[in-house]
Amino acid sequence: MALEQLEHFTLACSDLERTRAFYCDVLGLRAGPRPQLPFDGYWLYCGDQPVVHLGGADDIKRISGRADHGASTGALDHIAFRGREAAATIASLKDYGIAYRENAIPSFGLHQIFVHDPDGVLIELNFRDAAM
Repeated sequence: MALEQLEHFTLACSDLERTRAFYCDVLGLRAGPRPQLPFDGYWLYCGDQPVVHLGGADDIKRISGRADHGASTGALDHIAFRGREAAATIASLKDYGIAYRENAIPSFGLHQIFVHDPDGVLIELNFRDAAM
């Protein structure tokens, strides 16, 4: 079996609307079409791909049949997105009062911004050829 690409990741949200607002209003994803499912949620799109699926934590636990859903993701450290317009992203984070940290990897022409989503998931934003 050969993998082709990452399809999506699913987040069990403590506050569905707050998490949707973070990913859409702050990071620039957009809510889009989602099939009829037996729980509320959102599919958030990056371009034409629904890369982030959101569901309420209680609903995700109920659907998965696991009471310890939050502890079941093992060693996941962070999720990374490629971005553009680092300065505008930083301005947005500041406007929303969201803490972040930056890192530069000059040998790769990479400017990174690290931020936590409302449920504590570490998000890495990578900007190529962006000055810090």
